Amino acid sequence: MSFVYWTKIIPPLEILILWFVFYRILVFFEGTRSFQVLKGITVLIVAFLVSQLAGLDTLNWLLQKFFAISIIALLIIFQQELRTGLARLGQQHLFNIALEESEIMAIVDEIASAVYKMQKNKVGCLIAMEREVKLKTYIESGIPIDGKVTSEILQCIFMPHSPLHDGGVITRAERVVAASCLFPLSENPSFSKIIGTRHRAALGLTEQTDAIVIMVSEETGEISVAADGRFIPIVNRERLINILKNLLVKQGKKGK
Repeated sequence: MSFVYWTKIIPPLEILILWFVFYRILVFFEGTRSFQVLKGITVLIVAFLVSQLAGLDTLNWLLQKFFAISIIALLIIFQQELRTGLARLGQQHLFNIALEESEIMAIVDEIASAVYKMQKNKVGCLIAMEREVKLKTYIESGIPIDGKVTSEILQCIFMPHSPLHDGGVITRAERVVAASCLFPLSENPSFSKIIGTRHRAALGLTEQTDAIVIMVSEETGEISVAADGRFIPIVNRERLINILKNLLVKQGKKGK
């Protein structure tokens, strides 16, 4: 009796699990360029199921052939999102070492101090702050530092004649992990022709990870913060501190 009851439960249970997984996929891709494509695929899947139920053999055959050759196309369409999703697997939180808000703000103050001193001296810089997604691949492309985050060490790294000034710095919590790191260039066609290499590197890293990147342009002296694949303009030191506080302190509290 129990076996018969279980066989009746299995189909709706499987449907429920599949719809939940599909819903999570939709949420993951929401807001990306591929979201509209995914909605179109959903319509085709519904049409495929309807054709099977209604006995529309010709339509069912065409849809079967279409799905058979669409795997490669999907990999191409969703390559950016798949790369981002795989990068976030097994993620650990930046503040799992339970930094206090005062400690986070001390790090922010040191970075802000370094950034504005470098702007005054017309020195360009690229500083990435690791959050949930580990930046191990990019750290390995640079030179290990493992020093405490201070204004002085950041200024020394980006001095024009320093052997470490090319590339970017990566920080993890209160430590400067590595310098002279290579960041991926942005693949966003909207920016590729109107911004320089340093801007594209800052944007590219935030497109593929959840890192925060602070940048000073060597040519214009402009300060920008890149996060979630977009630039946030900085008009003064107070705004820079407030933005970093909002991005890091709230994230740190969530991690705790």
